Amino acid sequence: MNNDFTAYLQSINHSTTTQKAYTRNVNLFLSWYGKEVINCTKKEVLKYLEYLQTQKQQDNITRRNSLIAINHYFAFLVKNEQVTSNPTALIKIRGTHKQQLYRTYTAEELQTIYDNFYTVYVQNYDDSHMPKNQRTQCFLSRQRNFIMLGFLINQGLATNELQKLHITDIDLNKGTITITGGKKSNERKLPLHPAQTGALIHYINNIRPQFFTYCNESDKLFFTLPESSKQKTATINLMHVFKPLTKQVKALDATFLNFKQVRASVITTWLKTQGLRKAQYLAGHKYISTTERYLPNEITGLIDDISKFNPF
Repeated sequence: MNNDFTAYLQSINHSTTTQKAYTRNVNLFLSWYGKEVINCTKKEVLKYLEYLQTQKQQDNITRRNSLIAINHYFAFLVKNEQVTSNPTALIKIRGTHKQQLYRTYTAEELQTIYDNFYTVYVQNYDDSHMPKNQRTQCFLSRQRNFIMLGFLINQGLATNELQKLHITDIDLNKGTITITGGKKSNERKLPLHPAQTGALIHYINNIRPQFFTYCNESDKLFFTLPESSKQKTATINLMHVFKPLTKQVKALDATFLNFKQVRASVITTWLKTQGLRKAQYLAGHKYISTTERYLPNEITGLIDDISKFNPF
């Protein structure tokens, strides 16, 4: 089963991590069921979900993940004509969506954070306390982080989208940036904010080339820097960059939690000023329902599904 089911999950573009998780959950279900799966009924699936709740003490979100995996498995069996129907169809587990109370930023408040970051970490930063051999890398990091923060605040990008940006995605003549689509997002072209254009030109022409002293040259827009003990780095993974950037922004604004909060704030502003459909395009959401999840923010200042403990 495993190889064929894995091949099926690959064919519908699930990641390796997701494939392993779904396979593990399906195997647990099959072990519990202990009979020919072609005879499985909706009632028996419900009984398994009850078993996960009462015997395994699983919460609704964990049980939902198991149900999703089992649903995919029966969809795989239906496709291969091993069963005629999917017994998980129409089964839903309530209480799996959490909404946490956090404030959203106004456009003016986000601009204040952006301006203050420039003043504190770019324009007036004093690096005299640092060893001389670390000052250049620190300078480059702060310049890069300022440009990245600009895209997070002005274009509402998700942090993983910064990782994918290439130099060719920037059109300085037209003042636009193109964001490539992915599994969960659509491609879109966004205008650059006048306040960030000058800094972006300086970064592209003067700062970005200096990174090639420390890393391999490519057409990526952003690069990481090596540890102080290394001369060069081969990695281009930016995720570890966001931990110090988060710390810097928190030093400027005590109410800042993470960059999901920033993105939610930007989308909320778009909903107010641009309307639902335009906000969907600007955010890159494939489905209008995803954009609608941010509608409560307009009225109550709620941010949906932001994890307090995840800074990314």
